[in-house]
Amino acid sequence: MPRPIWLVLLVALGCRPPAEADVVPDETTAPQRSALELSDELEALIEQGTGTEDDRVRALEQVRALSDDGSAGYAFARAAVAGRVAELRGVKAGKLVGEAEGFALESIERDPEFRARAASRMLGSLWVMAPPRLLEHGDSEEGLSMLETLAKEQPQELLNHLRLAEAYVFLGDPEPAVPHLCIVQQGRASLRRDDAALLQRLMDEVSEEEPVECEATTP
Repeated sequence: MPRPIWLVLLVALGCRPPAEADVVPDETTAPQRSALELSDELEALIEQGTGTEDDRVRALEQVRALSDDGSAGYAFARAAVAGRVAELRGVKAGKLVGEAEGFALESIERDPEFRARAASRMLGSLWVMAPPRLLEHGDSEEGLSMLETLAKEQPQELLNHLRLAEAYVFLGDPEPAVPHLCIVQQGRASLRRDDAALLQRLMDEVSEEEPVECEATTP
């Protein structure tokens, strides 16, 4: 994870101004980053393939330590970071899934259009793929419906198609995933590296049943 933004603690050396070598970083006086900035930093690490479990846990601790400012961004960040930790822990995720679910719902309530309905996309995927016993408000049927609605109402957003295809494959119904995978395949160059890797994995899984043949189409 990128190191925190440091401010310097000025070290008095006689009466002369301190040189660059004289300054000592002091994390306690660093400007406080927002929950969304912390979440975005973590996402950047995950995209690069360098984000560790420690990075995820640290980001969650930092976000939890911040006061809720009532924004959709705070709630989205809280859901996203909790979800990233839960992602690694699987069946041991426990209350992290509930935390991600609850704050995703809160973000939607505060501003459903925030970041092109990113919280709805997150929540739909969570409801499809999380163990039902860890969910409090939704299930796979509701999650799939939410993702289908997003793909229909925002067809230009590739991530809507990618997450919907992922949901179909996860639920053991790869056939309806194919047209959505083909749409994402056309815009592959614009994907994050981790999303491109997910696309390839899904394409490989679906092609195990039968070859995926994509015709020229646009979102």
